[in-house]
Amino acid sequence: MKLVVGLGNPGREYRDTRHNVGFGVLDLLAEAPGVERWQSKFEADVAEAREGEEKVLYAKPQTFMNRSGRSVRQLLDFYQLGPERLLVVCDDVNLELGRLRVRAKGSAGGHNGLRDIERHLGTGEYARLRIGVGAAGAGQLVDHVLGRFRPSELPPIQDAIARAGAAVLAWIRHGTAHCMNEFNSSAKPD
Repeated sequence: MKLVVGLGNPGREYRDTRHNVGFGVLDLLAEAPGVERWQSKFEADVAEAREGEEKVLYAKPQTFMNRSGRSVRQLLDFYQLGPERLLVVCDDVNLELGRLRVRAKGSAGGHNGLRDIERHLGTGEYARLRIGVGAAGAGQLVDHVLGRFRPSELPPIQDAIARAGAAVLAWIRHGTAHCMNEFNSSAKPD
């Protein structure tokens, strides 16, 4: 079994914000045939799926971004999964709009959701898929990540969410190294 966690904030007021691209990827994946309906458990919306022989849990913590770790810890503990079975999908203001970056492990890099997950797990040894949402202006980080995309940014971010969905499936089927080789090579397809 593998666990894919998309980070974001619950509630209509946060829907389609830069901080919620992780939720957007999981919502896209949950539209596939055979994915069960979202259920509330472990302080998250959780949907079960199968990818070949692999059982997969998609989870969207409902604890708000900065408190995502508690939900992730509960899921890993209940299903008896180690961090090597976890992929976290989140936004990244340090990446160009639409760029994907997959890593097998790493630091929070200033991302409060990742920081809280690492605090609850006691490690940064889990895979993460970051989606570039563009840089914030000086002193505007909170407004930037909680803001919506401009109309001109919608096509590249919608494309990035679709590519991130494909990256999640590649991670499930083939692992982190394969996913990195396929999706870290360029900012956007030509």
